[in-house]
Amino acid sequence: MAALLRCPILARHPWLARALVTAPPQPHPGDTSRGSHCPFMDLGGDPPFVQRAPPEVQEDVTPPETAPLDWLMELMETPKEAPPERALEDNLPDGAFPYTALLESRLAALRSTHAYRVFTAVRRRAEAPPLALGGAPQRPLQLWCSNDYLGMSRHPAVLRAARAALSAHGLGSGGTRNLSGTSPVHEALELSLAQLHQQPQALLFGSCFSANDTGLGTLLRVLPGCEVFSDAGNHASIIQGILRSGAPKRLFRHNDPEHLGELLARSPPGTPKIVAFESVHSMDGSIAPLSELCDVAHAHGALTFVDEVHAVGLYGARGAGIAERDRVLHKVDIVAGTLGKAVGAVGGYLAGPAPLVDAVRSLGAGFIFTTSLPPAVAAGALAALRVLAGAEGRALRRALQRHARYLRELLRDRRLPVRACASHIVPLPVGDALAAQRLTQVLLQHHGLYVQAVNYPTVPRGEELLRLVPTPHHSPAMMENLADRLSQCWEALGLPREAPPGSSCSSCRRPLHWALMSDWERRHFQGEAVPVGA
Repeated sequence: MAALLRCPILARHPWLARALVTAPPQPHPGDTSRGSHCPFMDLGGDPPFVQRAPPEVQEDVTPPETAPLDWLMELMETPKEAPPERALEDNLPDGAFPYTALLESRLAALRSTHAYRVFTAVRRRAEAPPLALGGAPQRPLQLWCSNDYLGMSRHPAVLRAARAALSAHGLGSGGTRNLSGTSPVHEALELSLAQLHQQPQALLFGSCFSANDTGLGTLLRVLPGCEVFSDAGNHASIIQGILRSGAPKRLFRHNDPEHLGELLARSPPGTPKIVAFESVHSMDGSIAPLSELCDVAHAHGALTFVDEVHAVGLYGARGAGIAERDRVLHKVDIVAGTLGKAVGAVGGYLAGPAPLVDAVRSLGAGFIFTTSLPPAVAAGALAALRVLAGAEGRALRRALQRHARYLRELLRDRRLPVRACASHIVPLPVGDALAAQRLTQVLLQHHGLYVQAVNYPTVPRGEELLRLVPTPHHSPAMMENLADRLSQCWEALGLPREAPPGSSCSSCRRPLHWALMSDWERRHFQGEAVPVGA
């Protein structure tokens, strides 16, 4: 009787407990082998105060639903007949341009400089991030370079929404946004993104490369005589949009408001201007002084075009990015973001004032003539944004930052030249393409650690690096193992080690704000003297 009264329900209903003492256990329907673990549940029927746990409570104990992979593996089997060999010159007369020879020479040059890209096929395990299968023969791997920063691509709520849209609407969208390719899911996602960034409108694209290229290029063409001021470290998509527009461009030093101001001062006051930069740099991990850059731009009559690709979902109370974290959402005129990183889906978007967004929607060829995102992708992204805006998203963001700091500390302990920066990205400069390639090969083949070398043209020659991304799902033991294996490989290749960096960010040279850090955070910037009274 006393044991039964430990049940919180039975404790409020002693008569039930007394009845259970004498009631024989009843078997489950269809199960004659044993009774229930709970004698109260064996009374029969579904008591009104017994409820099924909601999905968010079951997430940690219920693995995501998986479909058998046999049929998928069969689809992926190599065809019995190999594709035919063909030369570009087969259909051309003698004396035609030597297309094949030229292309092969360009590829040979990439191989000779170790900049030729070889893809590593991996089968990510949705039920066990950050694990995967890869290599030949296939073996377990740990992923250390994924942009699925928070593991949202396999979140149960995301998969549930995507499956529902897939069943309701099919695989593809059926056309461009103007030709049957707009669904209520697309409209709901655009509204959610506009609300996230506190902008009047948002517009979806197939990728953020397309959003930057089309958005920036269109605006620069529409605004007569518009000049563009671009951060020297900007992503290729921003550069492509600028080049495509043909607009006059000025480069300001990476994350340098003072240099931006000097350049803007040389432009006539009435000339339309756009200042474009990234809030979190994708390679060096630096965080832009967003408020200062916006203030300088606006003081000279320029609009701000801010790429928050590596910040959306990862910073701010609701995951809106650095502008939300710094409480300056109102200073951003146009924001570009992605659904393909922290959101865990694919696609990109722009958000901003209605006339700007509508101009890109109506005049941007990269938007007009492209099939829209599949409804299942849009639905999954919509579900991910809801998770990221809530308590679970905030917990994931805190874990991501803790793990990034911890991994930096581990690498510093081993005197590896990790860059000091305040973001979730952990850049480890190597400075040599061949050494970076060998490092990643040994880590993958001998230790099951998938780290991708970043070479030219993603970074300038001589600035090759390993871009490490610890997620909330990497354990401390995993990070310690990575640091140990990296240190061993570093030593084997004879690469130089360095002393811990100084008390300023190695990228933007701005001081680390000790007064704003917790004691835990200060301890994790090892080797730097904490100012007295900070």
